[in-house]
Amino acid sequence: MSAHYTYLLVNFLTIIICFIFSFHPKIRFDRHFFAFIKAAFLVAIPFITWDVYFAIERVWWFHPNYILGVYFFGLPLEEILFFFCIPFSCVYTYFCLEKFGILKGQKLGSPWLLFFVMLLMLVVLCLNISRVYTAVAFITTFLVMLWLVLRANDVVRSKINNVYLILLIPFLLVNGVLTGTGLESAIVNYDNRENLSIRVLTIPVEDAVYAYELIALNIVVFNYFRKKRGGTPAV
Repeated sequence: MSAHYTYLLVNFLTIIICFIFSFHPKIRFDRHFFAFIKAAFLVAIPFITWDVYFAIERVWWFHPNYILGVYFFGLPLEEILFFFCIPFSCVYTYFCLEKFGILKGQKLGSPWLLFFVMLLMLVVLCLNISRVYTAVAFITTFLVMLWLVLRANDVVRSKINNVYLILLIPFLLVNGVLTGTGLESAIVNYDNRENLSIRVLTIPVEDAVYAYELIALNIVVFNYFRKKRGGTPAV
């Protein structure tokens, strides 16, 4: 297979198993596809907007050998699909964990836990405000956490935090491939002057930060549309 299909293949492998099992009679996530599509589209708008800006400013860029060469708004088609494929797998995982009663309890729902994380983020942000990727990722994630503290209860926060921790490993595996793990060159390349230059293998630490807001926002908005459509309790 041509290397130009690499990023597309990453997206496909991320979503295909979850998509197939969505139709399983004990899961039936397919009944919530419309709610997911609306949620993913709304959440993708700010992420794609910042992505376009970063691509223009060369905060990051995409290796031409690993993409098809089809662009929208200056972004490869595969990068746009990323903001639908990754959320689909994340929301599907959340849906299954909740459906089978695995997301019970409030252990990780304390607002003080998020306050502590937010305080650390503020310290890092103040010391690195000139680094564009660091600043945007930390500010936007800080605001999402602040919203969760002010508007969500312990159960909601606990579910989101648990799902994030569960999904962090597969998320980082995908990001590992995108940032060059196992490849001759990275699919997504970064200007290290615009980030902390702290990496887990090949993955900038900022990716783990923005993963939180990407997962949290998709879950929250998905549950809003799910509840609106069928009266299903939110999160």
